[in-house]
Amino acid sequence: MRGVAAKGRWAAPAVYSLLGVEVAAVIAFAASYNALDFRIYMWGGHAVTHDTRLYLTLAFGHWFTYSPFAAVVFVPIAALPLVVARVLWDLTSVAALVYSCVIIVKLAGYRPSRLLVAGLAAAAMALDPVYQTLFLGQINLILLALVLTDLWRAAQGRDAGLGVGIAAAIKLTPGIFILFFLLARRTKSAVIAAGTFVACGLIGFAVAPRASELYWRHLFFDTSRVGAPYISNQSPYAAAIRIAQGAAHIGSWWAVIPIAFAALGLAAATSLVRQHDWLGATAITGTTGLLVSPISWAHHWVWVLPALVWLVRQDHRAAAAAGYLLFALAPFWFTPHSGGPREYGFHGLDTLVANCFLAAGLIFFGYLATHAYLLLRRNPPPTQPAPAELPAESAHRGRPGRGRDRVA
Repeated sequence: MRGVAAKGRWAAPAVYSLLGVEVAAVIAFAASYNALDFRIYMWGGHAVTHDTRLYLTLAFGHWFTYSPFAAVVFVPIAALPLVVARVLWDLTSVAALVYSCVIIVKLAGYRPSRLLVAGLAAAAMALDPVYQTLFLGQINLILLALVLTDLWRAAQGRDAGLGVGIAAAIKLTPGIFILFFLLARRTKSAVIAAGTFVACGLIGFAVAPRASELYWRHLFFDTSRVGAPYISNQSPYAAAIRIAQGAAHIGSWWAVIPIAFAALGLAAATSLVRQHDWLGATAITGTTGLLVSPISWAHHWVWVLPALVWLVRQDHRAAAAAGYLLFALAPFWFTPHSGGPREYGFHGLDTLVANCFLAAGLIFFGYLATHAYLLLRRNPPPTQPAPAELPAESAHRGRPGRGRDRVA
């Protein structure tokens, strides 16, 4: 008992110190490194006021690929001094990460103690999708926090949709959660999310009408402007391009693949919601979005966070540990990734490693979809109207005897 108490006394200082060192490193890095993606964000904030310049002019050798509304969001940021803006942006991302950890713990059905949240956030900072988001000055952690806010509200039986609508208006992929709300019988939340998405689009149109027309009519589905075959793109479409040796070898038949992923993933998410497993529904919907999108950069895979916590909650700790190591090490970076021909074709184990995030996502997707199907078979939905949704903290789907204190 004395040894356990001693470990408890050392745990809090160690966790808080680690998180403090990580945050200090983020601040120092943001103050000294000119992150490429953030530079493009700031450029977009300036260019959107010149309308079509947003999509007809290269920014630091790259195209601006977000919506006009996203560029409008960056207008206030672009007015700040560059170093100040970078530091504030990365600190906002860290705050969004901590907040997301709080929501994920709540969705898991546990009490989000300060030590638990700090430990989860500190561990998350070592994951490639998280530190790449901070390294590049990306927006993924902020979007994650927006979407999770809505999911927590929906799990509590409250109206939601603003966060999902704004996130989808910025980066499109979170739009899959609008369909999730609809299928999960959260119709009002789906309407709010869709209405918010449209309203944000109209804001972008008001500021840059010709750029908006250009984006929504021609550009939002154009993957050629972002270098889809690059190794960091861990989507099924990117893997198919690399293996088939070019996008020209992928025909119109490919449209069936994302539709199939969306149908299966959303069906599983709907089934999990009916079993009151909002964390599982969140994890598989986020994963489905990554599998459906033609562009799923490594830093988009922040949805690994709810997936890992779900595995821990289900006592699949070995799988969670293996997944954590995979997403921390990101082995695909150790394969050829210069954009040259060595990346193309099938090369056995090298191809598997080069698409390791995708492989892990497919395994998790398949397992969780099967889990949802078996739950549905074991506990079919009632024929009578279901009662009001239980709060997530009282809707934990774990086995008997696995209380909050044990995991915390």
